[in-house]
Amino acid sequence: MGLLQQAYKTYESHKSEIGTTKQGQEPLAPVSHMITRAQIEITVNQKGEFVSASLLGKDVEKIIVPVTEESSGRTSAPCPHPLDEQLSYLVPYNSVKREMYLNQLGEWKDSDYSNVKLLPVYKYVSNGTIIDDLVRSKVVSLNTKGQIKDEKALVRWIVNGVGESSGPCWTDKQLFSDYIGFYRAKNSTEENICMISGDKTTLAKQHPKGIISMNGNAKLISANDKSGFTFRGRFEQDWQAATIGYEQSQEAHSALRWLAANQGVIIGGRTFLCWNPEGLKAPSPLKPLFTIQPRESEVKHVSYRKELYKTMIGWKEQLSENASGVTVIAVFDAATTGRLAITYYNELLSSDFLDRLYKWDEHCQWFYTFQNLQQAPSLRQIIECAYGIEREEKGVARLVVDDRILRQHVQRLLSCRVDCARFPLDILQQLVQRASTPQAFNDKRNFRRVLSTACAVIKKVYYDYRREEIEMALEPQKKDRSYQFGRLLAVMEKIETDTYSEIDDKRVTNAMRLQSVFCREPMHYAEILERQMEKAYLPKLKPKARGFYKKTLGQIFDIISQEPESNWNKPLGDTYLIGYYLQRNELYTRKNKEEAEDESAAE
Repeated sequence: MGLLQQAYKTYESHKSEIGTTKQGQEPLAPVSHMITRAQIEITVNQKGEFVSASLLGKDVEKIIVPVTEESSGRTSAPCPHPLDEQLSYLVPYNSVKREMYLNQLGEWKDSDYSNVKLLPVYKYVSNGTIIDDLVRSKVVSLNTKGQIKDEKALVRWIVNGVGESSGPCWTDKQLFSDYIGFYRAKNSTEENICMISGDKTTLAKQHPKGIISMNGNAKLISANDKSGFTFRGRFEQDWQAATIGYEQSQEAHSALRWLAANQGVIIGGRTFLCWNPEGLKAPSPLKPLFTIQPRESEVKHVSYRKELYKTMIGWKEQLSENASGVTVIAVFDAATTGRLAITYYNELLSSDFLDRLYKWDEHCQWFYTFQNLQQAPSLRQIIECAYGIEREEKGVARLVVDDRILRQHVQRLLSCRVDCARFPLDILQQLVQRASTPQAFNDKRNFRRVLSTACAVIKKVYYDYRREEIEMALEPQKKDRSYQFGRLLAVMEKIETDTYSEIDDKRVTNAMRLQSVFCREPMHYAEILERQMEKAYLPKLKPKARGFYKKTLGQIFDIISQEPESNWNKPLGDTYLIGYYLQRNELYTRKNKEEAEDESAAE
């Protein structure tokens, strides 16, 4: 099945939600209706007399309004909506638009599908007092020509005094039903096979716009290209390119808009959407499958996998309520104001989808604090750490990425995660480079975040390309030159920080300053740092600490010396960051443990 088929299936599965308004959510629009925002509210009584009017704020929820196939996609040419409409169609001085509006509303009012709320609205607009009423209510202002300044303001109606039907038009489900019946009877034409449902039905001449609210005029299916004749050479008529039923098109587009508004994730101006057509909740492929909260107990390496597996099983049990459960992933972007593109699409059995998320998180994960709490980074976090520029926002230094870079690379990682592709090496290289320049970060928390993310990605890449599992516990005897040099850098950094006072806590160590060049010529700069340690920092330490560090440095140099001398000064591989992180983590853990023991002894 394709996107529109799954969207149509979603609509059919959620018919109980049609027209239902929930706080903070956009409603699912009925067929022949759309979701929009009104700026003015007018109340009339059963005689069509003005009662009150008010100006609506921008925080007021969007409403459901009836539309025709043409008015839902209108641009500059006059084409009125049947009921709720812009002031330009209601004011007396715009006679052409007003006549079109009244003729259409009158046709509905006089049909077999009329509603008690239609006549009062029709009478009120026909009376022509709307300008005076709105000015008197201080809702609008006029220009020098006596015309309303903001003619594009959309009016919604409340009709009182009509019995049980009294109240807002935009929440009246009977009114929705009446219009659907009226429009269906009016537009019943020659039928053909619908490519979505496979049924013989009245075809759509135009397709709705506004699936993604921030790209309001962009359409998935365009139906107005008769000047360029892009269908020529394949079809005789434009409609032959896509024979889609009117109601099927309405339902599919309404479902996509509903999903995008309530579940869509916007990253860099691109909308990422993941859902289950039957309405079962599905995890986001952009985020970790399992998240440990810092306030919870420490999660060791073994228990992380256990908790991750339990989380996956929990999702599977939930999604197995439907034996044919499918998860759909789609990404939308608008290159121009009128065209909406599907930049990524996939649909998987929910069990396969969960297996793939689990497999990614199992291997692309690391400690995200120095407290042994493990987690997979989100896809956005990986790109922010790889390409982000540190900028201060509201007093906090954040990693900010250009929207074009962010959306493109997040989609690349989404494809890797969902399609079981190998991790892109260019993103890994960028992460390693950023993690090798700690002096570039003003906020140490950003550097630690980049370092943790880089280690998670290195772990993932080694599994993808070598089927090698990187251990997350320090391996002092590991025969890896890069790993040992990373350990060496961490020890030298810790020796220097141990001599700092609380006042000097924000100073950048020599090891951190030299880290970017240390990667290129490790032995050369290791010797420079060692001389600094011997001269300036080791003498300041207590004998016990000095002995421990000298012993550790000696062990590391012994392992490195087992390599051929010609390799000592070659540029380091990615795993130096693993050795650096784990050794640094072990040293800080050891220090905290010793401080706790000293406090206990003092008591």
